[in-house]
Amino acid sequence: MTLYEFCPKCATPLVMRIDDAKERPVCPSCGFVHYHNPAPAAGAVVFDNGRLLLVKRAHEPYVGKWTIPAGFMEWGESPEETTVRELKEETNLDVEIQGLFHVYAGSDDPRTRAVLILYFARSVAGEVIAGDDASEAKWFALDELPSDDEIAFESHRRAIARLKRNHPGLFTP
Repeated sequence: MTLYEFCPKCATPLVMRIDDAKERPVCPSCGFVHYHNPAPAAGAVVFDNGRLLLVKRAHEPYVGKWTIPAGFMEWGESPEETTVRELKEETNLDVEIQGLFHVYAGSDDPRTRAVLILYFARSVAGEVIAGDDASEAKWFALDELPSDDEIAFESHRRAIARLKRNHPGLFTP
């Protein structure tokens, strides 16, 4: 998918050319190359007494489906800053990042390909209240987690499966 038909620098129509062994839109006038790169996103796996925090999406894509609290990075933000901001916006929680959980490449978001960086975090203040892009925020016990078809993104389904498989101690009070 090409985002540009014309060069954003000089307005010349872009043409397809081989660049770095891959066909890409290139400006024949100024040499601009359009690299259609994935968008970075970040979020956190947060537990309370063995329960995992999830949010229900309030907007498309996948409105009404559950996700791990996360969102796209803003220009100038670090992944950690994005995580703290997104958790506050979506759940009203102030969190402290504990460490990296895992990184996923996502290809099922119709808006873009994403690279999802997930951290372990713990709540340090606030009460869970859905906000921003979330219609609901809720703690789930391991045996009460939504089914795979109720989880919005494949990367989130994979993260939850990884948590169940590799970190069972996180689910015990």
